[in-house]
This record gives sequence, C-alpha cells and structure tokens, in this order.
Amino acid sequence: MFIVLLKFSSNKAQAGQFMEGHNAWIKRGFDDGVFLVVGSLQPQLGGAIVAHNSSLAELQTRVNSDPFVSAKVVSAEILEITPAKADERLTFLLG
Repeated sequence: MFIVLLKFSSNKAQAGQFMEGHNAWIKRGFDDGVFLVVGSLQPQLGGAIVAHNSSLAELQTRVNSDPFVSAKVVSAEILEITPAKADERLTFLLG
C-alpha cells in the first residue's frame, strides 16, 4: 500500500491549464483499481492518494505520467506502507 503526496510547487499558478488532464489521470487510477482514496492536503497544499494493487516501480511510472507532475505543478513523494493491522472493512489491504 502506498501514500502519494502531491505538494504544490512554485508552478502552482499553472494548475488550471493542466486540471483536465490531471482529473483524467485520477480517473484512470480508479478505473485501473490502483487508487483507493484521493483528496486535498489542507490548507491548499496539494493532494494525497492512497494506492494499492501496484508495485513501487509501476506506481512511480503512473505518478510520473500525471500532468501536474510532468509540468512541475506539484512535486511527488511516494511512501510505501506494509500494513500489519486493519479494520475488518480494510482487510483486503493486508495481502
């Protein structure tokens, strides 16, 4: 399981011109069964994603294809988590 942090960079002002592509990229992540949760980092710091069903290398390739990342609107950090315990609703994450 992974947490992806997409923190705004100095190019934040360009976000609008890449928003359509970024939203399509998010939709693909859900459609492919990789993204579980996507949301905003507060206060207006960027975004975060909870991802699974991917290797670190595959996820890095996916993140690099985000228009926000390629245009340097955000900087990306991927944190890998090895879940040890989970609420019964999330046991599918325990592998």
